[in-house]
Amino acid sequence: MAGRWRVIDLQQVLRDYLSLRRALGFRLERQAALLPGFVASVEASGASYITTALALAWAMKPARMTRWAATRLDMVRVFARYAHAVDPRTEIPPQHLLAHPRRKLQPYVYSDAEVAAVMAATRRIGDPFRALTYRTVMGLLAATGMRVGEAIALDQTGLNGDEKVITVRAGKFGKSREVPLHPQTFSALEEYAGQREQRFRRPAEPAFFLSLAGKRLVYNNVQQTFSQLVVAAGLADRDTRRPRIHDLRHTFAVRTLIDWYQAGLDVERQLPVLSTYLGHVNPSSTYWYLSAVPELLGVAAERLEDSLGELP
Repeated sequence: MAGRWRVIDLQQVLRDYLSLRRALGFRLERQAALLPGFVASVEASGASYITTALALAWAMKPARMTRWAATRLDMVRVFARYAHAVDPRTEIPPQHLLAHPRRKLQPYVYSDAEVAAVMAATRRIGDPFRALTYRTVMGLLAATGMRVGEAIALDQTGLNGDEKVITVRAGKFGKSREVPLHPQTFSALEEYAGQREQRFRRPAEPAFFLSLAGKRLVYNNVQQTFSQLVVAAGLADRDTRRPRIHDLRHTFAVRTLIDWYQAGLDVERQLPVLSTYLGHVNPSSTYWYLSAVPELLGVAAERLEDSLGELP
């Protein structure tokens, strides 16, 4: 196996990488123009695989252009994730080597067991109704990919029992949308609504999810409680970083895309559907997942191999 990695053709790996991402709908004009120069610099150094030092040296060649250097390093980082699947010696440059004010964090993708652990941790909350509230909120976020702010802004009138949808009013950028619900998710919301009505005959606010004071949940309190649940679930010591509550939304998007790939669907054609469901104003926000998550790149590579034959 070791000999196989020594004869890798990095130029061919780059061509395969660009072909794959173009098949996913990316134009990659800048990457196609610049990355061949990076590969050439790796080969000129005498190295047979990508290292962080070589990536950083190439990215910083334009003097006194920190932001541009960060952009160049980002290009190499995404390419290196792909190359690592071909040659495990490949080093993937860390996220924060160069400052980049607009960089998005790589999402933490929860496993089903981790989501279940977070929800189970709500049983440690002292008040049964508060525990049910947070368990239902977490389940809704995981099952629909809604934003936290959208969930706590839901009103009691937003749940439509006839059509099994929930209405998100005035979401991000002021947009409203209807979110179809899985039958189990709808049943969980109905159960919560019944418990809420028993607890609060006349709540102080019309919110769907209520605090113990009968008022709408406060965003900062939800964030704080979630952090406590992550610790209780044993997820606080992850190697990369502590999972965030917003990563439940990322996980929903990633799992949806993976399911589509594995089902053989035309993902590029389906992406606008996911954009609408998630409430993205710009489809580019949804396309971002295709390059931000290594699992997706791996599944896409398998899909391309199935259609084109084994890559050289």
